[in-house]
Amino acid sequence: MCGIIGIAGSKAGRIDRQILARMTDALAHRGPDGDGHWISEDGRAGFGHRRLSIIDLSSAGAQPMISASGRYALTYNGEIYNYRDLRRELETKGHQFNGHSDTEVVVAGFEHWGINETISRCAGMFALAIWDERERTLVLVRDRLGIKPLYYSVVNGTLIFASELRPIVVQRGELPPVSLPALSEYLRLGYVPAPFSIFEGVYKLPAATTLRFRDGHASEPMAYWSIPEVVARGMSRQRPNEEEVLEELDQRLRGIVAEHMISDVPLGAFLSGGIDSSSVTAIMQAVGGGATKTFSIGFHDPSYNEARYAADVAKHLQTEHTELYVSDSDAMAVIPSLPDIYDEPFADISQIPTFLVSKLARHQVTVALSGDGGDELFGGYNRYLFVSDYWKRLTRIPHALRRVAASGLTSASPASWDAAFRALSYVLPPHLQPALPGQKIHKVASVLASSNLYELQSRLVSQWANPETVLVSSDGVALARPAPLVLAPDVPATVEQMAWDMSTYLVDDILTKVDRASMRVGLEARVPLLDHRMVEFAWEIPIAQKFRNRSGKYILRRLLERYVPRELFERPKMGFGIPIDGWLRGPLKGWASDWLSSSNDEFFDRKAISDNWQQHQIGRVNRGGQLWTVLMFDLWLERARQWV
Repeated sequence: MCGIIGIAGSKAGRIDRQILARMTDALAHRGPDGDGHWISEDGRAGFGHRRLSIIDLSSAGAQPMISASGRYALTYNGEIYNYRDLRRELETKGHQFNGHSDTEVVVAGFEHWGINETISRCAGMFALAIWDERERTLVLVRDRLGIKPLYYSVVNGTLIFASELRPIVVQRGELPPVSLPALSEYLRLGYVPAPFSIFEGVYKLPAATTLRFRDGHASEPMAYWSIPEVVARGMSRQRPNEEEVLEELDQRLRGIVAEHMISDVPLGAFLSGGIDSSSVTAIMQAVGGGATKTFSIGFHDPSYNEARYAADVAKHLQTEHTELYVSDSDAMAVIPSLPDIYDEPFADISQIPTFLVSKLARHQVTVALSGDGGDELFGGYNRYLFVSDYWKRLTRIPHALRRVAASGLTSASPASWDAAFRALSYVLPPHLQPALPGQKIHKVASVLASSNLYELQSRLVSQWANPETVLVSSDGVALARPAPLVLAPDVPATVEQMAWDMSTYLVDDILTKVDRASMRVGLEARVPLLDHRMVEFAWEIPIAQKFRNRSGKYILRRLLERYVPRELFERPKMGFGIPIDGWLRGPLKGWASDWLSSSNDEFFDRKAISDNWQQHQIGRVNRGGQLWTVLMFDLWLERARQWV
């Protein structure tokens, strides 16, 4: 796990090694164990690398690395989990190796199979940059699930790339303009979706794609693996025998977890006590031959505390467990550091506990396995069933009629609806007196008008459903909105939602959060459930083996029951968050009010923001999530302006 940067096609003469060094230094947190630089013979291409030593701690594993013939130069971030198998195959073809790193295997693979074939053989998480000296071509590659990040920009015939945004700004010497379409999507989702970044002209290389740059021109990213194709193939290979599926799931996960445990440095696991992290930890304990180090964060508010469940699972599995209970003040102390940690505006509130548990783990280990991806693969989110059922009922009502109904419901403000329900409180029984009725009625209205399933799901998961209402300018705000994956017309609604989440939410929210939080403290986070071999197998499991008795993850629950008693993990899904609504009315009120009222109005309609703030303060609506997006952008922008 590392940080990578590079420049190719410079028209300004030979690349300045000092510029490479400054770019690389901006990623020192991603690779605290050393750095390296390489410049091509003609000086028109250069790489930088910050190293977090995981496998082969010697100089034989240092990067950038040059292939035996000198044709290929490689800098890469990530791990290739099946590198030992690839190495054995290459050794039978006569290749010799100086060390035992996966990097050396990858460059030998380029020599023997070529770039495309080597990538197709690799199982892992990776962002790679390869300079092909013979073809005078730079090739960028991102792993199939988008676990590792890679940004790039092309200006005046020169391509710049980096693991994070800041090195690109350092190279340019100025802050690029903020992209209004990207800002709009950030407000809607709480993150910036690929291929966009928050800056104009800077892009994220999409997951499972390659990009080629030659003679000053970059190709469009080309996919080498596709979620729609994986879904279609899986749906055509459904495995009806549940017991056989259960056994194969167990064996496959054992093999994949064993590969993910290969490390020359201490290794552990994040454990929340939920189904996904408990499954990964249980398999680690079964195949590892010793007590797994596990880590969890606890909160004193029982509504947000999973630590007690993690402790029960750890005790049963006999792991070496460490937990840390943090106070509200401990968690809030992280807030000023969030712009540096996440590098780009990011407003998933679980960013705070994710950083805290990463920091806790780093005191004892350098690698930690997590259970991320289980919800998207095995149907863990409650909304999958709810949205599917709701959409089925909704389509019985003509769309035009639903639009009229939605318009009628929103003709009265949330405050007016609240007043009406208060007036009826004397005659309505308690169970018909909802909290915040006005907000809920407006939410219902927003989904009533949906014209398709994707629009319905998008409205339900939005922070600001209509970001243009709080932006000064709405020019082109819809340009960055991700288009839904095109799946077969007979695919069930639950499958559609899972595939959509896997292509956008998982990549740009969940995996971004884990990468930035862990790498900020020099910790490598690995996600075995998202090994592409597991992903492909999971789509062959019938939907009836994922959803059973109105709950998801049925087959994964059965698997976990082989290792952990059901009573230790069967409970309502909690999530990994903090009480942001209450914080903004309590301990963060003064701080947030200052920011929201004093920040410049370059991007936001401050009156609209102020109105939402006031509504939140008097309890008419909960706007914590929406207001958090604005606060995180303001904090980030102030910090980013100090990058140059």
